[in-house]
Amino acid sequence: MLPTPDQTLIHIVDDDEALRRSLLFLFDSVGWRAQAYASADEFLAAYRPGAPGCLVLDIRMPGMSGLELQQALRARGHVLPVIFITGHGDVSLAVQAMKQEACDFLEKPFKDQALLDAVGQAVRRSRDDLAVEARRSQAHALLERLSPREREVARRVARGLPNKLIARELDISEKTVHVHRQHVMEKTHTGSAAELARLMLRADPADLD
Repeated sequence: MLPTPDQTLIHIVDDDEALRRSLLFLFDSVGWRAQAYASADEFLAAYRPGAPGCLVLDIRMPGMSGLELQQALRARGHVLPVIFITGHGDVSLAVQAMKQEACDFLEKPFKDQALLDAVGQAVRRSRDDLAVEARRSQAHALLERLSPREREVARRVARGLPNKLIARELDISEKTVHVHRQHVMEKTHTGSAAELARLMLRADPADLD
């Protein structure tokens, strides 16, 4: 079963005009919003990240190839699941695409239902990725409220260190640690060291290394 379309947008990038029209009709027939592009450059100029969706992408095109477009998106930090389509059945390209975390790889001619199933899975992945990113951004925003000293205390609290040991490591009094600790909890809306640790891990797992 396909996810509810809502703000989902399926991007189609293929230099074959007939295929673009066919895919636009297919997605429209099941209630998906879709936008088609004749080239990778055209897509990159128009793409605005943030909405759930996926990219149905021809692996071989004049100019920038599908694989190069996938790499360009990753380099820009865009999280957009990719479904590659090709008429060449090139196994080595398929392997390369999957290593770069493509969702699927379909050989032309493919069945409509196979593509719809792949798109449904890709959209679910996109929504999950966007939800994770939203939680990460929220965690970052809360932690940005902390002063540099509060951040130092927060790291140690999140590791489970007692106030006495934190005071010794930072060369400050236990009373000062206690005050900083209270401020940290208030600013991050957390009520325990465990909650604070989860928040910091959500923002950046390396922060507690």
